[in-house]
Amino acid sequence: MEKDSIYVTDDDPGIRELVAEYLTSQGYRVETAEDAVSLDRLLAVRLPDLLVLDWMMPGEDGLSIARRLRAQPGFPPIIMLSAKGEDIDRIIGLEVGADDYLPKPFNPRELLARIRAVLRRQGGAAPAAAETARLVHFGPFSVNLDARTLSRAAAEIPLTSGEYELLEIFVTHANRALSRDWLMDQLRGFERDPFDRSIDVRVNRLRKKIEDDPANPAYIRTQRGQGYLFVPQGKG
Repeated sequence: MEKDSIYVTDDDPGIRELVAEYLTSQGYRVETAEDAVSLDRLLAVRLPDLLVLDWMMPGEDGLSIARRLRAQPGFPPIIMLSAKGEDIDRIIGLEVGADDYLPKPFNPRELLARIRAVLRRQGGAAPAAAETARLVHFGPFSVNLDARTLSRAAAEIPLTSGEYELLEIFVTHANRALSRDWLMDQLRGFERDPFDRSIDVRVNRLRKKIEDDPANPAYIRTQRGQGYLFVPQGKG
């Protein structure tokens, strides 16, 4: 079985060496880049299974890189690293499309745990044949639980692994109020605190993909004091 490949992009050579050595010892194929230019050279040859990306770098910064790469359909998951540890920084990182966010300094073991969680969510089974695939329909949308895809009128809608994971939870727990804490427990991979609002960022990103009017959602409704409620029939 081929090893998962990880690209580590950070302008600090010490961090690049530490992370590359540790992840290699854990069985991953690792390539490193010091900036956006060297990362683009790697991406021109082959896409990784996951990208570890530093926020603060000279030239094009990590946020700009993440936003640019996320515009490419099917781009692999991204874990952002940053010395910026405030909640708002994590939220910004998630809003540009990162699948997870880890503040510096960090323990390599925690980074490994985040990588494994994201790759586990990203992996899933190979696409099943149409006649045997597990499909869930809501409104004009279809979710293939085997292929881990969302489509509308046969056109696939690109989702990050985090967005898909959240959607799968919603469609398999329809018409039930789901608390933010419970959703965070199901998603895993995030460092939580009592004021963590990253689940709201994911919900807002998902709403933009499936709601005609994200400010007045028909499918993913906010339940004041409870969390969120997924209503597959939408609004009548």
